Amino acid sequence: MSTYTEEVGNKLNELLEKTYDAEKGFKKAADNTDNPQLKSYFESKSKQRYDFGHELKTEFMSFGQEVDKGDSFTGKAHRAWMDVKALFSLDNAESMLEEAIRGEKAAIDDYEDVLSDTSLPSTTATILRSQKDAIQNGLANIKILEDVR
Repeated sequence: MSTYTEEVGNKLNELLEKTYDAEKGFKKAADNTDNPQLKSYFESKSKQRYDFGHELKTEFMSFGQEVDKGDSFTGKAHRAWMDVKALFSLDNAESMLEEAIRGEKAAIDDYEDVLSDTSLPSTTATILRSQKDAIQNGLANIKILEDVR
C-alpha cells in the first residue's frame, strides 16, 4: 500500500488541523455577529471547512496516514483574537470580516505549500486543488460583504 512521505504526512496533518481550526473560527464569528449576511457567510464557511476536513481525513486514512484532530495553538490564538475584536471593536463586523479575509489568504498559502510537494499522490493533489480553488473563489466573492460593514 502506498503512503505519504513523513514530510508530506506532517504537512497534511497540519493542514487538516488548520482546517478544523478555521471551521471553529468561522463558527465563533457567526456566533459573534448580529448581521444576517455576515452570519450566513460565516456559517457557510464553517460548514465548508467541516466538509473539507472530512474529505481530507478520508483521503489521508486511505493512505494509512494517522490523523491528528487537535486544536493548534495558532487556531486558538486566532479565535481568541476574534473574541477580543468582537468585544472591543466599534465596528466588530468589519473587524471579523478583515480577520476572515486574513485567515483565508493564509489558508491559500498553506494549500500552495502542500501542493508544491512533488511526492503528493494525484488523488490528494486533486482534492487540495479543489479546496484551494473554493477558498480563492470565496475570497474573490467576499468583496460583496465588505459593503455590508
